[in-house]
Amino acid sequence: MSKRDIGELLGTFAMVFCGCGAMTIDEITGGAISHVGVAITWGLIVMAMIYAYGEISGAHFNPAVTLAFAVAKKFSWRDVPKYIIFQTIGAFLAILLLWFLFPESKSFGHTYPAENFPPIKAFVLELILTFFLMIVIINVSSGSKEIGTMAAIAVGAVILLEAMFAGPMTKASMNPARSLAPAIVSGNLQHLWLYLTAPFLGAILAVFTYRFVKIGD
Repeated sequence: MSKRDIGELLGTFAMVFCGCGAMTIDEITGGAISHVGVAITWGLIVMAMIYAYGEISGAHFNPAVTLAFAVAKKFSWRDVPKYIIFQTIGAFLAILLLWFLFPESKSFGHTYPAENFPPIKAFVLELILTFFLMIVIINVSSGSKEIGTMAAIAVGAVILLEAMFAGPMTKASMNPARSLAPAIVSGNLQHLWLYLTAPFLGAILAVFTYRFVKIGD
């Protein structure tokens, strides 16, 4: 267990605790946070955690981002399983703490398509959202690390943006670990498959697009 691993665990824990915490509190208070407040919370916590852990772990906090960096040959394949494990542990610790604090919640911020929005459309939307997210990440990162003001603001802003407009349709996950933990704890597993596949595909597609554009230059 290295400082990098702990950085990924703590950063993912903070991100999921605050983001899903905002969704949980909004649920149990009947809308006190609001959709806009939830989106802002996600953007701000990601921004803060990049400042906190970008220099240490690279501030991935997302298995899809870690895998995409490996595909882009900017991150060691040997370290991918460890990063994903610690990200997932961080997400589960956050949701378990929310379960302890707010047992009356039925979802703990779990992700699911909106009513009358078919899962296949939710899959496509999540893929596109993660594609845009990874395009931003890979263009503002130094190697496989999200470091400094530019990365923090850019990545936090794109997450806030996507949560703002797509949240009502899919909850704008873009992160398999963030979706897995609340689904397991709340028992809401019906649409979990799309949140475990679409982000990986979207992030990898972003890497190939990035390569094509760079080669074109």
